Amino acid sequence: MNPQSGGGKVDRFGLVRKARALNADVALLEGAGTVDVAALAREAADDGADLLGVAGGDGTQSLVAAVAADRGIPFMVIAAGTRNQFARDLGLDSEDPAACLAALTDGVEVRVDLGRIGDRSFVTSAAFGAYAELVRTTAFRDGDTAAALALLPSLLAAPDEQRLNLRTGDTVVGDSAAVLVSNNPYGAADIAGLGRRNRLDRGVLGLLAVTLRGARDAVRLVRGRRSGLVKVSTATEAVIETDADRIPVGVDGEEVTLATPVHCAIRPGVLRVRVPRLRPGVRPGVRGTRVHTAMVGT
Repeated sequence: MNPQSGGGKVDRFGLVRKARALNADVALLEGAGTVDVAALAREAADDGADLLGVAGGDGTQSLVAAVAADRGIPFMVIAAGTRNQFARDLGLDSEDPAACLAALTDGVEVRVDLGRIGDRSFVTSAAFGAYAELVRTTAFRDGDTAAALALLPSLLAAPDEQRLNLRTGDTVVGDSAAVLVSNNPYGAADIAGLGRRNRLDRGVLGLLAVTLRGARDAVRLVRGRRSGLVKVSTATEAVIETDADRIPVGVDGEEVTLATPVHCAIRPGVLRVRVPRLRPGVRPGVRGTRVHTAMVGT
């Protein structure tokens, strides 16, 4: 559990006490230095954990989800971040993270996909170019979708923005100002991956590339006039190319720098997610079967 995530939701909702009351071992991501979350998850799995759960944002979720997928261990999402995109797409209550703990006593298991970028996994998306710049803004980090979209035209039209090529097989979308690669596609009207995904089990990456000729095109795009500006597709693999040796990428809302070209792929159905049977926003494609185990703990 990350006590700093979501403005302190772990403390505010009493998540440590409530999880321990359900016989879960809890490790707090605090103290001096940076905690290696993936190493902590691997250690728990080595010690015999039969479920790995995370209270934190999408970036922390993806690190532990990768370990759970590799070990074949069920994974539990506690919506204690700011944006909580993965949690919301699973139908979880993003307003009450403590409600996610019901997965331990009255849960169902669903199989969902994971994205792969380089040697790491992602649960929501990998953002390149102007989209990577958007991830760095205060509006994005505060979860203010309207304010983030208002910043998008200036970011897309920046003259010094690195131009990108999106390659899928023999098809290339070139000279793009922004590319978004998502773990399953977002809705057709979502030009920045700030909304929701209808399914998490289609076994494909969602691909979105934006090519503009100037600031006027950027404004047209945000106002919904996308013709000739946006290329939307799906694929199981994609490569992002650019002239630079390294490029900033927003992976699940966290900024990283990766060597180019950047290879992305989908990992179909590799993640077993334990969720409460009753969820406020159940989405198509994330239905599950009843888990009959009365209690899950380590």
